[in-house]
Amino acid sequence: MYTDSHAHITCDPLYERIDEVLENMDLVSRCMIMCTTLEEFHRAQKVKDRDPRFKVALGWFPSDAKTITSEDLKALYDLAAAKQIDCLGEIGLDYYWDTSFNDLQKELFIQQIEIANQTHLPISIHMRDSTKDCLEILKKHARTRIIFHCFSGSVETMKECLKMDSLISFAGPLTFKNARHAPDCVLACPIERILTETDSPYLTPVPYRGKQNEPKYVEYVAKKICELKGLDESLLCSQIESNFLSLFQ
Repeated sequence: MYTDSHAHITCDPLYERIDEVLENMDLVSRCMIMCTTLEEFHRAQKVKDRDPRFKVALGWFPSDAKTITSEDLKALYDLAAAKQIDCLGEIGLDYYWDTSFNDLQKELFIQQIEIANQTHLPISIHMRDSTKDCLEILKKHARTRIIFHCFSGSVETMKECLKMDSLISFAGPLTFKNARHAPDCVLACPIERILTETDSPYLTPVPYRGKQNEPKYVEYVAKKICELKGLDESLLCSQIESNFLSLFQ
């Protein structure tokens, strides 16, 4: 049984066929639904209510920093304090598309970390072209468990992340022929610190690259990790599920 620690199944492309997506998840034992809007969150709550395999995460995405208001932050805090969400995320920094509002991104990131600290929730981190700033902020502010979602950094960066008692989550790019750092990171990462994910509907793994991603395809990320590390698949999947559940104790 596989674990998908990061799936946007309540965003429009996948939610339009949510029943089919859920039916396809017969080999997935755990899944965390990632929500970046309140609409996605309310959809996710309905899914979670009907299926105990799910956890729900909510957070304001870094590229939305210009539009997030104090009311949005209060709404996030209230949901976190009421334990309506299981994880705060994905949050972080993204300097890939636009660096004109980096300071706003940092401010939003810190505010959300503080909400997670106060409500004792783990955080799921988006870190794109922003490693130095992201790690500096986490080292200074984070006092809760950390997931580095869809990790794509170097082994050296991963080792810095592991010092923060974090979990490293690998996604479809690990299976790509042009995968750069990910295979080396898998080899260097203890299995007690590994998670698998799809980031559905994005980053579909080989052999289904080019198709819309969904949680059932997390199987191929797990198989690639087993291939790289020479591990028994059932052993790895059991360990990953245990790693995932440790976030919510």
